Amino acid sequence: MNHVERFRAVMDFQPVDRLPRWEWAMWWDETIARWHGEGLPREYRFSQVFDIARHFGLDPYQQFWFSTTDPTIEATQHHVEGIVSEMDDYLRVRPDLFPRHDEAIRSMAPWAARQKNGEAVVWCTLEGFFWFPRTLMGFSKLMLAFADQPELLHRINQDLLEFNFKLLDQFLPVCEPTFVTIAEDMSYNHGPMISRRTFNEFVAPYYRQLIPRLKERNILTLVDTDGDVTLLVPWLLELGLDGVLPLERQAGVDGLKLRQQFPRLLMVGHFNKMTMTRGEAAMREEFERLAPLMKTGGFIPSVDHQTPPGVSLEQYRVYLRLLEEYTGKVHP
Repeated sequence: MNHVERFRAVMDFQPVDRLPRWEWAMWWDETIARWHGEGLPREYRFSQVFDIARHFGLDPYQQFWFSTTDPTIEATQHHVEGIVSEMDDYLRVRPDLFPRHDEAIRSMAPWAARQKNGEAVVWCTLEGFFWFPRTLMGFSKLMLAFADQPELLHRINQDLLEFNFKLLDQFLPVCEPTFVTIAEDMSYNHGPMISRRTFNEFVAPYYRQLIPRLKERNILTLVDTDGDVTLLVPWLLELGLDGVLPLERQAGVDGLKLRQQFPRLLMVGHFNKMTMTRGEAAMREEFERLAPLMKTGGFIPSVDHQTPPGVSLEQYRVYLRLLEEYTGKVHP
């Protein structure tokens, strides 16, 4: 099987020759800096995450993140965090938001060809309807705005929806990604950051318009949200979303229980990154924990967030060896 066939088969709960070998979140910049001193060629800069993945023998994936603030995949949002407090603030900064991504979209063409040939999986990331208002307002102001400024939040999310629609109109003719992730980060280690009522009023209406556009093209859609996603999963599934990542173990997520409750839920991640500094025995024990979930299909094991700088290059190579072993002997 080629990489694209394998990914699609796993996510359709079909038999595969092996599971994909993939790091969805890659590594911290401090991690790469450390590894440069431990043998990773210095030609691999932190920003070259896909080249580094190839160096480690991981399966080829290419991500295109369509930022609301910068027209590059290296976009950072720190310069806009918390700049909006009220409608006047938003209207003032709005001309500087929602950039064009023409260059990135043009660069998708060769990756579309590689995907068609089964050589690489392309995925796109859109920013979501909790993520973007929080970026603009900061957490505390956003929490108050749900009660005090509903019109501001609906204006922001309606604009975001229209921005995402325009992006789809632009990039789908160039490349239909195998899957889309929607950046949200709306959960923490005790569950969702907002109530179901707030979710239904301020987030769900926009998903109900966006998801059908992706379903028309049979594009899988996963929500990227850290923390404990357990209570959030049914909210997302009811809207037509397909899955979640990264299933952080430190937040108490239990992927096997999620599988039992939601048999068709797609999942990525769930390997406890905190085991990586404890040696091979601890990492093997973690893979043994995940092995039953791997056998169910619809799941790709990966570090449950970026590999931290406390992990040495030698330890990471042990992880890669075990990843190859366990993904190679599992046949859903």
